[in-house]
Amino acid sequence: MPQRVLIYSHDSFGLGHLRRCQAIAHALVGAHPAMSVLILSGSPIIGSFAFPNRVDFVRIPGVIKLSNGDYTSHSLHMRVDETLALRASIIRHTAETFEPDLFIVDKEPLGLRGEVRDTLDLLKSRDIPTVLGLRDVMDDPGLLAEEWRRKNAVPALRDLYDEVWVYGLPQVCRPLEEIALPQSVHHKTIYTGYLRRTSDSARPALNDASAGEPYLLVTPGGGGDGEALVDWVLRAYEIGETVAHRARIVLGPFMPAEVQNAFLERVQKIRGVEAITFDPGIEALFEQAIGVVAMGGYNTFCEILSFDKPALIVPRSVPRREQLIRAQRAAELGLVKCLVNDGVRDATQMATAMRHLPQQRRPSQIVVPGLLDGLTNVNRLADRIFAGRKRWPVAIES
Repeated sequence: MPQRVLIYSHDSFGLGHLRRCQAIAHALVGAHPAMSVLILSGSPIIGSFAFPNRVDFVRIPGVIKLSNGDYTSHSLHMRVDETLALRASIIRHTAETFEPDLFIVDKEPLGLRGEVRDTLDLLKSRDIPTVLGLRDVMDDPGLLAEEWRRKNAVPALRDLYDEVWVYGLPQVCRPLEEIALPQSVHHKTIYTGYLRRTSDSARPALNDASAGEPYLLVTPGGGGDGEALVDWVLRAYEIGETVAHRARIVLGPFMPAEVQNAFLERVQKIRGVEAITFDPGIEALFEQAIGVVAMGGYNTFCEILSFDKPALIVPRSVPRREQLIRAQRAAELGLVKCLVNDGVRDATQMATAMRHLPQQRRPSQIVVPGLLDGLTNVNRLADRIFAGRKRWPVAIES
């Protein structure tokens, strides 16, 4: 029987939400020959990614979060309230026309500035199952509690969602543990495990003369806040310390152009370092690397685990402590090493850490049952919903 899944991803900046939704969509259609998945996204680069048959997207107008916390339209000459109203209308009408059998909302219980509320009410009235998908770490619990209080998110969790899927494991982090929530919300919360990533092994990592040589992959994710990490790595090479391995840096599509250009000029002067701005198939770069230096966002962490790479995580701590919490907890478990940015960023310290990186333990040497079962369990949970069984969670077999 044909099934339809609608996935909502609010973000217009960064890669994390989009790539998480992309991985889920690919897994769903891969396991369900009669399924179609439609992604609603505000990402300006969603068209740069490859989607399989039966997965498509609707690009809603983008907005950008300013440094003061306010939003503005990304491209349109419209007031932000007009842009948000337009987004909400597109989301609702897409849901009405697509008629999904399941609606998955990524991270934001009510969407950006409440733009998904009307759609949730509509689907609830039609008895269509709704799921909130959360990453393993949201933020410092106190900050998350205040944010959800301000956004009036708790009633939505209680009344509008059938299930809450956490794409991680409680052994690493319990994102809702210290939040005052109704017991009913805890009862419908399920930990799926992390979302495994795969790559096209036939794809070359970089199309250059050095292909095949060992290298360390350096990635600040989307790159919008990755300047400190890239600068620290480049200074480790510039001071003449022996790092012993080449570095391949993916700057990220959201790194400001002037910052990208400055880094590319520095890279040209450093032997053994290469840089590109963006690669939508970064999984191949992970697969062929001998180690990874990264900021430690959710998707990067999944890739490190999936390709079983020794990793040095240099997390950000503002505006959210999400990366710092994840990196420190993963380091405690022995899955990665963590190097906290102290503001000084000693180049010798980075060079030493990078030199020792390939000799670190791989994540697979640490036994964490169910660590990468996320996509398998997402499919199992979806199957249960489609079968019309009881929607409240039951234990997932390990």
